[in-house]
Amino acid sequence: MERLTVSDLFARRSIRQYTNEPVTEEQIERLLQAAMAAPSANNRRPWHFVVATERETLDALAETHPYARMLTQAPLCIVPCGDPAASEHYWVQDLAAATENILLAAVGLGLGAVWCGVEPRAERIEAARGVLGIPPGIVPFCYIAIGHPAEEKEPRTQYDAARVHREGW
Repeated sequence: MERLTVSDLFARRSIRQYTNEPVTEEQIERLLQAAMAAPSANNRRPWHFVVATERETLDALAETHPYARMLTQAPLCIVPCGDPAASEHYWVQDLAAATENILLAAVGLGLGAVWCGVEPRAERIEAARGVLGIPPGIVPFCYIAIGHPAEEKEPRTQYDAARVHREGW
């Protein structure tokens, strides 16, 4: 079984440039397994995931988001979607945890990824719904562009002791 290290956490960086190498179906399934291993309030699991690998779909998604131009290069986009009816108060936190799990799993699989926020921007939500046919009541949370990295970034932490408060503010 794979073991995640603290160094793996520091290696998670936003990767926006990808090679032409496709992401395999096995890798996609592993990413989705990681997503669904995320914690969920009362185990409600208010998530659905749209997987886009067709160039036409990826290019159309890139057009819907001002910061998702990398989708024109990426071989894969996973769009985590939330069902607020399943978890009215905590679906956003649950989707954020699932998204972070995908980003960390990508590092472990030797892939690069970047999170492009969709929720709570109404224009992005509606645009994603239009491209992907997402039904009413389901909210596209973000786009995760994924591929084999064509750029390398050094691992890092952004630890700032001034932001740590003990026993109160």
